[in-house]
Amino acid sequence: MNEVECVVIGAGVVGLATARALALAGYDVLVLERASTIGFETSSRNSEVIHGGLYYPPGSLKARCCVAGRERLYPYCREHGVPHAQIGKLIVAAEESEIVGIERIANTARANGVDDLQWLTASQAQRLEPALRCVAALLSPSTGIIDSHALMLAFQGEAEAAGAMVVLRTPVLSGRVRDDGFDLAIGGDEPTVIRCRCLVNATGLYAPALARSVNGIPRETIPPAYFRRGVYFSLTGPAPFRRLVYPVPPPGGLGVHITLDLGG
Repeated sequence: MNEVECVVIGAGVVGLATARALALAGYDVLVLERASTIGFETSSRNSEVIHGGLYYPPGSLKARCCVAGRERLYPYCREHGVPHAQIGKLIVAAEESEIVGIERIANTARANGVDDLQWLTASQAQRLEPALRCVAALLSPSTGIIDSHALMLAFQGEAEAAGAMVVLRTPVLSGRVRDDGFDLAIGGDEPTVIRCRCLVNATGLYAPALARSVNGIPRETIPPAYFRRGVYFSLTGPAPFRRLVYPVPPPGGLGVHITLDLGG
């Protein structure tokens, strides 16, 4: 029986950030990842946007974490050489009836502690982005973009320097709750059982299914999984914008929007 103080399942951005925090706090940490590399699944399928914290319900965990995380992420990137760019984002009203939607977003953002938003008239927005056509816009200057894989490598490097171990191709098959922690059945080339006191489920899209595979976790505490399908298009040739451009969000999503990567 192999024993370790803390096991983090999933070597995506959340798992590696958690492992880093635990290791820097002095805990013995093992990160288990079923894929052949870090950040291979959920963390490789995001827009790499550093969000300003505009949309989430005030007081919610997402709102608090987004704003606090963004304020800490830019300094972290500068200190650790993680490529990023604070390029800003425009939320635009394409017609007069959508201005009320932008006002609603601005009110939510202020309630979340976002205090740098700027209202723009159509002409002011067009001076920033000549290809843009709108009747009004809201500028979020603190929104940016980041190299998410470089961020994960920075987290991994700090975690391992503090004593954590990241093990790839090591799926967690099942587990059970003990009075003093957890037993985990591990697959891969060398199947084994690992006992830990602290368990962090950071498996992204698969977190509810993993939780259900651990005997003793109350089923009523496991949230359901909600699946959404995103459609992405890439633009060849020069980009028409220098900033991110978003519409007033329709029900159930953020609408069709333009994002840039660090290559422009």
